[in-house]
Parts: sequence; C-alpha cells; structure tokens
Amino acid sequence: MRGKATSTVLSGALLVAGALLAGCSTAEPRGPGWTAQPDPSAAGTTAPASAGASASGTADGGATPTAGPEAVATAAAWKTFSDPGRTVSFELPEDWIAQSVTPDEGSLPGALKIEVKKPDGTFLAALRTGLPPSSATCAGASKRPYTVISSLPVELSADGGEGTIPPRVVFRVVQGYRYFGSYGLTNVVGGGDGRACELRNIVRGPAGKGDYSFGDVVAVKAFAPDEKVAPAKAFDTLDQATRYATEGTEFANVQRMLMSLEINN
Repeated sequence: MRGKATSTVLSGALLVAGALLAGCSTAEPRGPGWTAQPDPSAAGTTAPASAGASASGTADGGATPTAGPEAVATAAAWKTFSDPGRTVSFELPEDWIAQSVTPDEGSLPGALKIEVKKPDGTFLAALRTGLPPSSATCAGASKRPYTVISSLPVELSADGGEGTIPPRVVFRVVQGYRYFGSYGLTNVVGGGDGRACELRNIVRGPAGKGDYSFGDVVAVKAFAPDEKVAPAKAFDTLDQATRYATEGTEFANVQRMLMSLEINN
C-alpha cells in the first residue's frame, strides 16, 4: 500500500551507508517545513485546549483546530529508507536511524519489522508488516474514555483490507491514572462512544498479507501503575498531551514520517 500526505511534504537528503540502512536514497535538501494541520472537515467530540489553541474531533475521524495550533518546523534534511526487497519505504530525518530487526513472534511469512530511533538510541516508532488480523473486545465496564488529539487523512492507493474508518495518522490518549498517548497509522475506530479498552495503531492489509502497523506501539491502553508504559507516552493532563502534538518538533517529524509510508503489495 502507499500512504501519501495531504499536506505539503518537504524532502531532504543525506546518503546513508551500512547494511541495515541499505536502500536509503537522497534528495536535494531544503529548509525546515511546517507540520501538517488537522483536517478542518472533521467535527465531533471536544479535545483539550492547549496554550493558545484548542481542538475538536470525531472519536477517530479527525481533530479540528478552533483557534489554530502553532505550526512547528520539521527537520531541515531528510532521507528515504527502503528495505533490501524494496517492499516498503518512508522518509525520516537524516540523523534518525532505521534498522531491520526480527519480526514479532506470530507474524506471517515475509513479515518485516523496522525500528526507528534517535541518534542517542531513543525509540520512536516501528513499522511492522504481516501482523495476523485481530480485534480488541472487552466488557463495557472495562472501557476507558479517550480523546483524539490529532488526526490527518492518508491516501492508500493500493488495494487493502477493509477498515472501519478512512486511514489516518492519529495521536490519541486514553484516560487512566494518567493520560496515556500513542501515535500511528490506523483505519480502525477506537470506539464509537468515545470509550475503548485499547486504541490500535493498525491498518487492515490485503487478504493473506496480514495487517501492518507504523507507530510507537501497536496498541495503547490505560496502563496499571505497575505496568511499563514506554514507548507509549504518559501525561498528567490532556493539555500536556495537546502541547506535545502542537508545540514540539518530535511529533511534527514523526507525523511527517508516518504519512510518507509506501508499501508495495
């Protein structure tokens, strides 16, 4: 499948050497660009206000600025990662590291797992293909409220599986003893009533090919105090979660990277 951003995408360049980064291509560098903004056509539940901005959105359909979040500059130089088989590719800042690792246990034959990290080793996201189809079910009493902080549509030009919503790049938080946030690609709604047991960052794939996931975690939930949260995010307030998505460069860079994904069937 191919994911293409509806917002302006700037490209940059740096040739990347090494076996794990085989297939990285270069392009002429440009200056910093502005992060994509939420889809103004979506409407629905209210998301938290942040410094100088507030947003609203459907349960998974999109977050719409009512006061306009600040535009955030992305990295000045970018590169393109491709796996050796040229089945997947995506853009990432030139100083980030993408490397192939062993696919998750239970993945379908031919599955890939590619991790993206900062130069200091901080994990940012993983692209997983060939995930066996699954669905999250739970009792109504176990569902927790969740909020869509950011949601942008992505075109998938190749045939794929049937999702419950149009594919999007999202950043969502679910309420527990703290507010737990996660970003990723999805075409599966979290919950029609604004409550869910978990929020899945997956896109339904073609029959026999499995699903795929590109985000910090495959699914985020309301963690227990004794559970490990990372690489998902934890915030004390919804306002903190909103500021992470609207004021910092990390999410701007991650958002652009996720929206650049291309998968060839």
